[in-house]
Amino acid sequence: MGLTERETVRIIEMAWEDRTPFEAIEFQFGLAEKEVIELMRKEMKQSSFKMWRKRVSGRKTKHQNLRSEDTNRFKSKLQRDISGNKISKR
Repeated sequence: MGLTERETVRIIEMAWEDRTPFEAIEFQFGLAEKEVIELMRKEMKQSSFKMWRKRVSGRKTKHQNLRSEDTNRFKSKLQRDISGNKISKR
């Protein structure tokens, strides 16, 4: 995949964000859903990966074609700026 550490961290953050569809990750980083799943499996603890997969499987907001037509943004309004490798708390 040839990703930098910062790109990897950003992809993981986007994958965890419920309102960011896999298509947004593919648009920005060129990784298809299957590749994002492989990355998450590689980078996360097994228990965290299983929890994430259970949560996002079939979730309408993670798949652009399952979303309602009035939802056309990639980013949640609650998403904050990233400082280094840490996400700012709400």
